[in-house]
Amino acid sequence: MSRTLFTSESVTEGHPDKIADQISDAVLDHLLSEDPESRVACETLVTTGLAMVVGEVTTRGYVHVPDVVRGTLKRIGYTNASYGIDSSTCAVISSLDRQSADIAMGVDTGGAGDQGMMFGYATDETPELMPAPIQFAHRITRQLAEVRKSGGAPFLRPDGKAQVTVEYENGRPARIHTIVVSTQHDEDATRDDIERCVRDQVVAPVLPAELYDPDACIMHINPTGRFVIGGPHGDAGLTGRKIIVDTYGGMGRHGGGAFSGKDSTKVDRSAAYAARWAAKNVVAAGAARRCEIQLAYAIGVEEPVSVHVDTFGTGRVEDARLSEALRKVFDFRPRAIVERLGLRNPIFTPTATYGHFGREAEDGFFAWERTDVVGDLNAALEG
Repeated sequence: MSRTLFTSESVTEGHPDKIADQISDAVLDHLLSEDPESRVACETLVTTGLAMVVGEVTTRGYVHVPDVVRGTLKRIGYTNASYGIDSSTCAVISSLDRQSADIAMGVDTGGAGDQGMMFGYATDETPELMPAPIQFAHRITRQLAEVRKSGGAPFLRPDGKAQVTVEYENGRPARIHTIVVSTQHDEDATRDDIERCVRDQVVAPVLPAELYDPDACIMHINPTGRFVIGGPHGDAGLTGRKIIVDTYGGMGRHGGGAFSGKDSTKVDRSAAYAARWAAKNVVAAGAARRCEIQLAYAIGVEEPVSVHVDTFGTGRVEDARLSEALRKVFDFRPRAIVERLGLRNPIFTPTATYGHFGREAEDGFFAWERTDVVGDLNAALEG
């Protein structure tokens, strides 16, 4: 019997890098709501008492950046000066310039907004067709924020992160081996209160009983013993610095491009969504237990320069045949992806926390999580 361990982490919405992602996507959504053809490349930096928003934008809309920054910080919970940044009083610096006309020459004709490679991944080890370690880590960080916002633990502050190690037997999740949770807290919170809250209110309610044994699982809660200074006061935050949290927790490969703050002419975002959509439909169709898809593009060119499929030996057909079927069923041209997945709509702020994948597809949101091409894919494989 083969036994292995794999670990992934997630962070809360109050983590400084995630604050930056949310501000960047909020700027994007605001502009898309006024002009769906907006082209946006927005980067954010947050630090003690300061948020700086920079980038390139071409739009017929207008965004008042300080309002977006303050509204985002308030929604997250940074409403107290003692936290190091306060939505009411922080400084905001904005420098948004016009995007390059050279790039527009290729994008206007339907081509990719840049070169690069993007990956999508799916596995049948969870109902969401996501790797178990990252999916469980997201559940913990989301619950940590919910407990804080609901008042269930008034000593909690917005910053936090979780790490989950899953033990695999012969490639399948067998048990949750180790959990690490670090949560920011008030000065007068006791270690016992924090540990009890995390064990009973955060971890236990969200993990599957068949994999989580609280008596056997190793648990590290605030391992240093203290986490009072956090958020942008503890570390500067930058857009795009949590790309593994955003995707598959390291289980699937990553092309290197971040998502937040970019409109969907940037294939860093749209093609990564399309690759996940395709990989998820492959697994949902029963064509493979695991599937990774790579798409690659040249700037200004519509068709991807390559489509690569790897099912890690779990496919019911050869990977080359599956790749041919995917090209028949999916239109991977950037403009087609944008149209099919509704990526000109202001839907991106919710993606900026707790992962862009493994979420329930709703009307207008997370369309790339739908398994709506299973029938067509099976027909193409059988034809």
